[in-house]
Amino acid sequence: MTIAAAVGLTTACSAGGAEPEGLTADGLVPFLNLGGYAPGTSPQRNFNPFSPNKAVIGYTFETLYQVDQNGCTENPWLATDYQWEGTQKLTFTLRDGVKWHDGKPLTADDVAFTYEMIKRNPALDLKGIGPVLDSVTAQGNQVVMQFTSPAVLLFSKIAMIEIVPKHVWEKEKDPVAFTNAEAVGTGPFKVKTFNSRQMVLERDPDYWQADKVKVKELRFSKTQQGQTDQLRLERGEYDMNAMFVPNIDQGYVAKDPEHNKYWFAPGGVISLYMNLTKAPFDDVEFRRALTGAIDRQEIADKAQFGYVETASQSSLILPNQEKWLDPDIPDAGRIDFDADKAKQALDDAGYAERDGKRFGKDGKPLALELKVPSGWSDWISAAQIVKRNLEELGIGVDVASPQETVYNADRETGRFDMLFGVYNTDCNIHKNFADPLSSVQSADIGEKAVSNFTRWRDPATDDLLDELAAAGDEKSQQEAAYGLQRIMMDEVPNIPLWYGAKWFQYRTARVTGWPDEKNPYASVSDVLLMITRVRPAGQ
Repeated sequence: MTIAAAVGLTTACSAGGAEPEGLTADGLVPFLNLGGYAPGTSPQRNFNPFSPNKAVIGYTFETLYQVDQNGCTENPWLATDYQWEGTQKLTFTLRDGVKWHDGKPLTADDVAFTYEMIKRNPALDLKGIGPVLDSVTAQGNQVVMQFTSPAVLLFSKIAMIEIVPKHVWEKEKDPVAFTNAEAVGTGPFKVKTFNSRQMVLERDPDYWQADKVKVKELRFSKTQQGQTDQLRLERGEYDMNAMFVPNIDQGYVAKDPEHNKYWFAPGGVISLYMNLTKAPFDDVEFRRALTGAIDRQEIADKAQFGYVETASQSSLILPNQEKWLDPDIPDAGRIDFDADKAKQALDDAGYAERDGKRFGKDGKPLALELKVPSGWSDWISAAQIVKRNLEELGIGVDVASPQETVYNADRETGRFDMLFGVYNTDCNIHKNFADPLSSVQSADIGEKAVSNFTRWRDPATDDLLDELAAAGDEKSQQEAAYGLQRIMMDEVPNIPLWYGAKWFQYRTARVTGWPDEKNPYASVSDVLLMITRVRPAGQ
């Protein structure tokens, strides 16, 4: 991908790069520039947290817990604690003293109303908890949730729903269409100005942890993605951003080594998806041979500019998910590139090589297609490396680059031989295995699959996923996860290649305390965790 943005948060430039003249009279940083603020060419004033077309809402609305998307640490937020009773009853205790921006107190009724509204309106259910949420009730300063099936592993989704005020939203007949223009939340910032060119958020002095918020304003501007944004990044116009930049050390850091920084934490697993409904990919021996046939390190170093790490065949993101790793898997599931070994494995599996060409079991030369979205330059570079690696084994590969909409449609309906897919982008370990492996997430060729695009259908896998979902303690969860990793290692439903980077650039001229490799307390999307941790430069 040529540009990658923090989801719903920041993408690019801001107005002006001049440094402020010191702090405000109350000791605050006057402003931070944080880039784009709404989708589309003409941003609309939409602060519905459950709308796909919403503007930036992460600084204005809050959740019961903040689960950081790097290490998956649970941070109490609007709730101070929670308690599971079994695996299907969850009770949150709310924090005292929290107020909405209009001065009214946050209550358990607000929380219960929010979850009930989501359950009644599936279009608002961006986290997908409605189908398993049986009931939610307010009991004093607690909120009690009952689920129709074991939900322990869904905690990160349950707890990360933005809470909205009942006294505002209950007046709306159609909450799906509601644009929530006034944006009454509990967060550290309120909307000061909004138009088609700029949005400014101002600090709420009555915020429940205002002492931790050291910035007076957050400024966002209409952006132009691409080379223009990279130039603005180089000039120091952004205090925080999230974009792919080739040769970032020379193009960004070197412009101001003292203040220009970046940290690209590992994100999702980028994997080679094979269409398992057709030969030769329906042969597990062929798939096993390919695991050592691709030079992952070259992809990381060249196609990804050295920004990323190679991936484990276990499908886990390491070291972030190390607690789930089966200790019996050799080398943590990392498979070295070994073309000679791959050739021998193909020979042994009955895929003969003659005159530099590899033949399928039908006697015809193997000729495969690898699809990559047009314009995704780093993926296209990675595809060329895969093509060369497989051609060295005698397998013909054609790299096709359809438009992204066509690519997505072909992926969903199974019209491909090979393509790159992304999964394991969540703190929910069950979802990370279920998305690429669950039969429920698959479909027949020609029909749209939800997320299991390779069409992996295996009763043993489904049983392990059910065991993982129902497990009420960490030991049982780990045992099921170990079984799913063994399937990844032995059956090769897909081939993880590298970890996609979470692009994150930041400046320390105005504030310091951003997360980094040494202090990975948050991901680029965890804006509440960051804005309550950063401090004026020099403090």
